[in-house]
Amino acid sequence: MLRRLVILAALLGSLSLLVSAQVAEVAVFGASDLALAFKEIVPKFERALGVKVTLVLGSTGTLAKQIEHGAPADVFFAADRTFIEELAVKGVVIPETRALYAQGRLVLATARSAGAKLTELRQLTDARIRHIAIANPAHAPYGRAAEQALRAVGVWDPVRAKLVYGENIRQALQFVESGAAEAGLIALSLANVPAIDYVVIDRTLHAPLNQSVAVVRRSRRPELGLAFIQFVNGAEGRPIMKRFGFLLPGEF
Repeated sequence: MLRRLVILAALLGSLSLLVSAQVAEVAVFGASDLALAFKEIVPKFERALGVKVTLVLGSTGTLAKQIEHGAPADVFFAADRTFIEELAVKGVVIPETRALYAQGRLVLATARSAGAKLTELRQLTDARIRHIAIANPAHAPYGRAAEQALRAVGVWDPVRAKLVYGENIRQALQFVESGAAEAGLIALSLANVPAIDYVVIDRTLHAPLNQSVAVVRRSRRPELGLAFIQFVNGAEGRPIMKRFGFLLPGEF
């Protein structure tokens, strides 16, 4: 604990010197379910600290591999804490900066163009539902949660031939929005869009989507990465995250 406090204090001390000296930049890599929330949070952070944020969004598994192999991230917001833990074991992130920032929720979305709103997962077996969009379970936490939920209600095998895989949860949403898929399992944080209807899926049907963050060890701006984590988990960020459907630390 003492070592953690010393490291965090050093990072915060560096932040005050850096911000006063010149406008700095910080690269934030994050899971795709953060797209709408971070669209609001990032400009607030930039104005508050006078820094420039480069935001890179994608599948958590894909981003984790990119960071491990040298991608220029300063801080990484994962949609599943296990990716952060694995990077910590490998020495890729600074363990003392790890923090939970949210728990994601999964929803069953129906394209309004499909003509009928689905209210439960078993309805996906209906012959009128020809395509079901999910994120790729191989590297996307929401895709893995979708598979777990479908298996839990006993429809994974009956609907498997209908599945279309997005590279990340935003692409899965785009399939439903465009009507390319009549239905999909997507993130609640992205679901409030005109082209779809949705119902929230019982979170006991899949492993918790506990989302975690850490500063990347090779970062040249670790103090800014830490500041952004604190901003998201602080008075400015928490109301925005909650409005987009995330459960927050202390609520799960």
